[in-house]
Amino acid sequence: MQYQQFIESALKEAAKISNEQFGKVSGATKGEDNNQVLTETDLAVGQLLVEKVKQTYPDYNIIDEEAGVVDNHSEYTWIIDPIDGTSNFANGIPTYGIMMGLLDNGTPIAGGIALPFFNEIAVAEKGKGAYCNNEQIFVTKETNLLNCLVAYGIDGHQENLELTKKETTVLGEIILNIRNLRTNNSVFDAMLVAKGKYGAILNQTSKIWDNIAPQIIIEEAGGLYTDFWGKPLDYSDAVNKTNQNFSFCAASPALHKKLQEIIHH
Repeated sequence: MQYQQFIESALKEAAKISNEQFGKVSGATKGEDNNQVLTETDLAVGQLLVEKVKQTYPDYNIIDEEAGVVDNHSEYTWIIDPIDGTSNFANGIPTYGIMMGLLDNGTPIAGGIALPFFNEIAVAEKGKGAYCNNEQIFVTKETNLLNCLVAYGIDGHQENLELTKKETTVLGEIILNIRNLRTNNSVFDAMLVAKGKYGAILNQTSKIWDNIAPQIIIEEAGGLYTDFWGKPLDYSDAVNKTNQNFSFCAASPALHKKLQEIIHH
């Protein structure tokens, strides 16, 4: 079975679970971080996707945001985010998604994103293009940032107030160079970049499961996906990087270059 077919089939089943529960659940914060929310749906979707992987690719490693790590010492690692944008989901806001991606020795080679409320599933495999509901998608051809909507996800860092204040200064410079800012702070925004609706998406606070599926899809749609400062993302030894912070800057090549000029300035 091709990876794309497996991913699409698994995400369709996962989307059914989230659609059945959407608007009927509430979330609880995980530990002391009020930015992190968990619902019963996260656990149910994660369990489904993990079992699908175990049945079809029993020798592969698995990282699930909620269930943790299955380390089979494989060169391949599935990365699962059962509900990305759980805060949105728990509050009855439809801009959430389900993601699963595949690493080959640290390189994203396949991935999928489901936006259950919108009945959309995007899939991509390295070298084969990106598709949403079976139609090929591409990042925007627009080259002027002032004509673009740009998404930026930001969390408040109560443990480090200066960090948040410093980040909002950079964000202010970006806002002054774009048409408008969008901030659903979920994979919903990444999907709109891959479809050419937004010019870019940026975030300085994320985990490995927030990145693998969006990266392969945006890259296969013609975009660039780096860390916030334009450097390649390092997913090597992924099973030991579940606590590591990842930043990202994703856009078409022309817009990515202009955003990096703003960030480094």
